[in-house]
Amino acid sequence: MPHLNKVTTAFLGGRAGEPGSRSSLSRLRIALTVFFALDGFMFAGWVVRIPAIKQQTGASASALGLALLGVSAGAVVTMVFTGRLCRLFGGHPVTVVCAVLLSFSIVLPPQTHSALTLGLVLLVFGAAYGGLNVAMNSAAVDLVAALRRPVISSFHAAFSLGGMIGAGLGGLVAGGLSPAVHLSLLAGVGLLVTAVTGPTLLRHPAPVPERTGPEATAAGRASPPRRLDRRTRRLVLLFGVIALCTAYGEGAMADWSALHLTQDLDATPGLAAAGYSLFALAMTAGRLSGTALLERLGQTRALVAGGVTAALGMLIGALAPTAWWALAGFAVAGLGLANIFPVAIGRAGALAGPGGVAAASTLGYGGMLLGPPAIGFLADWFTLPLALTTVALLAGAAALIGYSARNASAEPA
Repeated sequence: MPHLNKVTTAFLGGRAGEPGSRSSLSRLRIALTVFFALDGFMFAGWVVRIPAIKQQTGASASALGLALLGVSAGAVVTMVFTGRLCRLFGGHPVTVVCAVLLSFSIVLPPQTHSALTLGLVLLVFGAAYGGLNVAMNSAAVDLVAALRRPVISSFHAAFSLGGMIGAGLGGLVAGGLSPAVHLSLLAGVGLLVTAVTGPTLLRHPAPVPERTGPEATAAGRASPPRRLDRRTRRLVLLFGVIALCTAYGEGAMADWSALHLTQDLDATPGLAAAGYSLFALAMTAGRLSGTALLERLGQTRALVAGGVTAALGMLIGALAPTAWWALAGFAVAGLGLANIFPVAIGRAGALAGPGGVAAASTLGYGGMLLGPPAIGFLADWFTLPLALTTVALLAGAAALIGYSARNASAEPA
């Protein structure tokens, strides 16, 4: 994965190579990694309780899909303004505030008893979730530029690891704790982690690039004030669409895998929760090994291979006759999808700097949030297994688009 910005860094009065600056950057990286993991942990804890909350509200598949649209709507509205808030107050304070809001809002869904009220409270939950994701990624982009290392995949690996742990623990307690108690405990964990880790972000401002010589020219090409040419904007949009196609699958797995296993394959609640847990585990393993894979295959081959693998795995997971075959398919799909999103974000960043990362990330998270409601409507019109095959279709589309963009330059023309 290419460096997003090759710049030296003036941070806390020192350059990137000085011990004080390097130590501060390391602390920031650890803190951001913890927030990415917390985000995945809490989101997974919510999604494994969706079947129970569906039963509690008495919602049909389409009504549940419409209620889940509240997460999407809240997140999209917040994403529009979070970038401005980060510019005004900094990405670090916005990350901390959104983490607190997410912790408080996760206790709301179990208090609802209709699809309408569920959708309304999910607006709040989605707003906090979307704001946290944009703020974290903005802070991560600044840190990647300061470190001069392509470590953005490690943050996404932390998100996947958090999701795996959250889903696994959710499966263990699903039979013994009510959704209200379970999600209240998650809220406590979120507030505790934010109280411990948040001060690190609040004490240290975002790294400020120091641009000199030829590197100043390269950084200037990626700075937000520069108006990008039409070709570069099209390429950023292209990689954003790739991110959307693959994030659609991640969102669908989060919200519908457990229901598919229980409703269509008669799996127990614990085994159903293991579906997303296995998917998250596979994504974590794939992202942790992503750097080596990219060095061996190159970005285009890794992207195409990942899309094809994910498509095959999801077809197995959606159409399998038994729960165990479906679990195997979900794991294969997770391996395939693991590095497509980080590669797409990295390519967009190489083309247009942090602005490209922000645009592609917004499209990507839009796919993650809009996919689950679409699955719900398709499940009512057809069946849930057939609706889940759209994940395979879009993964194949991502591979095709990635291959068509194989000659995209790593720098703006």
